[in-house]
Amino acid sequence: MKPTQELHELGQSLWLDYISRTVLDDGTLASYIEDLSLTGLTSNPTIFDKAIGSGSAYDSQIAELREDGLEGEDLFFELALTDLNRAAKLFEPINGRTDAVDGWVSLEVSPLLADDSEATIAQARELHEKAEGNNVFIKIPGTEAGHAAIAESIFAGIPINVTLLFSTDDYLRAADAFMSGIERRIEAGLDPSVPSVASLFISRWDVAVADEAPEELRNRLGIAVGEQTYRAYRELLESDRWQRLENEGARTQRLLWASTGTKDPDASDVLYIEAFASPLTVNTMPEKTLLAFADHGKVGEPLDPDGGDSTEVLAEFNKAGVDTDALAARLQKEGAEAFVKSWEELLGTIAEQRELV
Repeated sequence: MKPTQELHELGQSLWLDYISRTVLDDGTLASYIEDLSLTGLTSNPTIFDKAIGSGSAYDSQIAELREDGLEGEDLFFELALTDLNRAAKLFEPINGRTDAVDGWVSLEVSPLLADDSEATIAQARELHEKAEGNNVFIKIPGTEAGHAAIAESIFAGIPINVTLLFSTDDYLRAADAFMSGIERRIEAGLDPSVPSVASLFISRWDVAVADEAPEELRNRLGIAVGEQTYRAYRELLESDRWQRLENEGARTQRLLWASTGTKDPDASDVLYIEAFASPLTVNTMPEKTLLAFADHGKVGEPLDPDGGDSTEVLAEFNKAGVDTDALAARLQKEGAEAFVKSWEELLGTIAEQRELV
């Protein structure tokens, strides 16, 4: 049995953190679904920037959209939805078979709206309406302004992928926003079964402390944060509040491991895939990491629901002078800024392509 199938059998969903028109056209994505137990896909501005800026796969559609007068964000979302609607179609049988637990693709709202709840709510609704399939998540960042947008969007019945989470507290706030939206639906007599995932970013923790962490703690911070969050996730699923919602027909907001490509060239290229083998979760990974895990990954003991030795590891980091609470806030701020930069670069690439064609 392939390592990817073993992970799937454990109860974890393997999603691809990548999309391009080429992998759709040449059958690569379909082959990953068939051969590597892939059951979903995520995207972001950087991924689309690379896809649109390399080769000519998007040129004809850009030319058509230019003739229609589209530019900037409007043009981008048409390109992205074309790809994601095609990908969603490939995952549709999985989505149906699992009763919408799995088989999802994700599209992000504009990062420029991260501090504007009302504009985020409006764009999430618009993108959801434009998506052709029922298995498209709209990604909303779990920032302070994002919490209101998440709760309102869930209340509106829009499937949400909460992104840009870095800490256990970030996750719990995102979960609270999700449950608040579900509670409002129940009060209004609406179906409480609205799918959602909460995406915790892992590798950026280790990148941030690479130059100051003691050698024995190298590449252990992201894993410790993930273990702490997994413990909080499992505890929340046992809480009275969640079980009341589940009794009403709500479905679990699954924890998703994001940013799981290894950044340290001296570390295992499947470090975060092996570390986060866990049921009731999703792991979205770059194409290179997916292929590496399929080739030589190992599925060991699943993640400890009690958090393993994460409390001790985090204490060691704090003793070494790393303020993990402050770092969590900094990483989310820097992550939001990086998304804005990627978005601006993406729009620049599209403008260049628009003029070239």
